Formats: sequence, C-alpha cells, structure tokens
Amino acid sequence: MQNVTILGSTGTIGQQTLDVIARHPARFNAFALAANNNVDSLFKQCLQFKPRYAVLLEEQAAHQLTQRLREANSLTEVLLGMQGLEFVASCDDVQVVMAAIVGAAGLKPAMAAANAGKRILLANKETLVMAGSLFMQAVKQGGATLLPIDSEHNAIFQVMPPVSHAHLQEGGVRKVILTASGGPFRNYSQAQLKQVTTELALKHPNWVMGAKITIDSATLMNKGLEVIEAHWLFNAQPEQIEVVVHPQSVIHSMVEYVDGSVLAQLGNPDMRTPIAYALGYPERIEAGVKSLNLIEIAQLQFEKPDMERFPCLRLAYDALKLGGTASTILNAANEIAVAAFLQKSLHFLELPQLISDALMAIPTEAVSSLEQLIEVDARARAYARNWLANHANVEVLSA
Repeated sequence: MQNVTILGSTGTIGQQTLDVIARHPARFNAFALAANNNVDSLFKQCLQFKPRYAVLLEEQAAHQLTQRLREANSLTEVLLGMQGLEFVASCDDVQVVMAAIVGAAGLKPAMAAANAGKRILLANKETLVMAGSLFMQAVKQGGATLLPIDSEHNAIFQVMPPVSHAHLQEGGVRKVILTASGGPFRNYSQAQLKQVTTELALKHPNWVMGAKITIDSATLMNKGLEVIEAHWLFNAQPEQIEVVVHPQSVIHSMVEYVDGSVLAQLGNPDMRTPIAYALGYPERIEAGVKSLNLIEIAQLQFEKPDMERFPCLRLAYDALKLGGTASTILNAANEIAVAAFLQKSLHFLELPQLISDALMAIPTEAVSSLEQLIEVDARARAYARNWLANHANVEVLSA
C-alpha cells in the first residue's frame, strides 16, 4: 500500500487522481488532501477517502472544515497554511506526492517533497518554470523520483530512452516535439482575436481543465511554459524543443531520434492516462480511460504555431534563452495578466503585452536561492499590478 498526498485535491488533476486511486483501493491510500479554500469539495473528499490529514491555506476555511468534520465524526486532522502543505508533502509516512497546486503557491511544497526523497508526480508547471535549476538539484540531492504529469511531458517520458543521459544526443535523441491543440482560437484572424471574451476563452475544444490553464492554452502560454519545463526535465536546449499544433490532441508528444525515427505516444485526451502511468510506474494500471479508436478519428492534422498571432509562445522561448530569473518574471506577470483577464479587466490581446513589458523592465539575474526567486516573483507581480493600474481606462469586452 502506497500513501499518497494530493496537493490540489479539489482541482481537475486532483479529482482525476482520486478517481484513479479509487480504482485501486488495495494499492493506493489517499493519506493527505490539500486545497486552497474549497471547504465543500474537500469536506466531501474527506468523507469518501478518509485521509489522515486535510490542509487548507486560509484560516477561516480550515476552521470551517474542522467543525464540519468534527460534526461528521471524522478522524481527519485539519492543518493550516504553507507549513501544513510542506508537512504533508514531506511526511515520513508518504511515498507519493501529486503536486497539482496551480501557480507559484505549489513551489514550496514541491521542493519539500523533493528534499524528502518522495516520488513526485509533477503537475505544477510553475515549479520548473520558476525554479527549474533549484528544483532539479533538490530532486537529485534528495533522491526523489520525478514523473511529469503534463500529458506532453509524460508522453515524452514514455518514449524517451530508458537510460538517463547528460545530453539528448548521448541517447540518440535529435529533438523533442511538443504537440499543442492550438486552443479555441487557432483559426481566428487578428481582427477576430480583438473580439475574444473571457467566456469564449474558457471553452477549450479538447480538454477539461481549470480556468487558469485554460486561458494559458488559449494564448499558447501553456505551451510556452511546457517548453521551459521540457528544458529542465529532459536537459533539452531551446533549439531541441519544437512545438507542433495538432488539433485532435491524440498524439500527446513525440521524440525524434538521430536515425530518423519518431516515436509518439497516442491516446484519448484524458488526464487519467498520465496520472495512472505515474502512479503505477513502471507498471501499467487501469485508468478508466476509453480506448482510442483510430478509425473514428480517421485524420490527424499538424500545423506550425503562429507566434505572430500568439506571441506568448515566443515570449516563453525568449525567457528560456535569457535564462536566470527571466522565466520567473514571465510566469509571475502571466499569472497576474490571466487573473485580470478572468476578471474582465484586461483584453485578450493585452496579455502578451503586459508579459513582454515585464520581461523588458525587470533585470534578469543569475539564480542563487529560493528566497531570491520568491523576491523576483513578488517584484514581477508588483510591476504587473502597476501596469494594470495604469491601463485601467481600457474598455474591456464581455459576452
């Protein structure tokens, strides 16, 4: 029996992780569940899965959950805040940590899991985008096992050579190819993009995801963040990472080898596949995912991404090439921009402008510590909020 901590249990990835765990009750136990402030959902999960611990970030929410669990005669203990997250991520009784907290808030508990030598199922992009060098160093020094959950990186992991290499070429790899659905506005003209609303951007054609990642997919920033992730996960240089738009989302990613072979991982767009792969690794376990029917699909399309209409992807490549704290600045500015767009205080086409301005305005530094990255993150967020305040007179579209 493996004890699993799920950081972000009430989100989409967390819920799907619990779905896979429920299919294998003799193999996995939900030891700890953590959420931001979603008391209702976490309460229901606690009653169903009976975890040893539940963690909430906000004190009032934690108090409410404690009262409700007590009334339900539950034995689950409620912990509070970042200290609680780090505890359940590094607890001696835990073998597996699903790191699925969205945004910079997921960085510290993921680092705690790495330092404690856990098997980390990494679904939090920002951990690698913000602190790739520090996190990979912590994984190595802590003796942790790192398994990517993003469908693209999980696909690459599945078709990579089984032996770890210092450089891709040593494993006979020419490049990794990340596939992108293209999002809901793949075929929009520049004029049509000017009319994009928050409601339209939240309707992804293939995947069911949280609001933040759905907007990132619409701008292609999600793919840009994945480019940065691929750099750290597979020690790939920017020129060794290619993005290809693949609207069907059937091929999740590919690896091209020096002999001309291209290996791909295919499957229906269901995140339970990479989750089950990582939970059961190196075994394959049932995930509840429908079999892929190639006859029904009939056709697979591929296109080059348009970085003129979707400049967020180019900005991510730029930040990766700049190195140092550039990707931390990129990520922080993007989080503020997406939040503003969701609140309808920023136009869709202004998201990349805010991010670009932040990258230009804030000096890039060599990475030296987690504390430094947190300070740079705060500085970039402050810049982005000030940028928004100075653009508050912009008329914002709504449906």
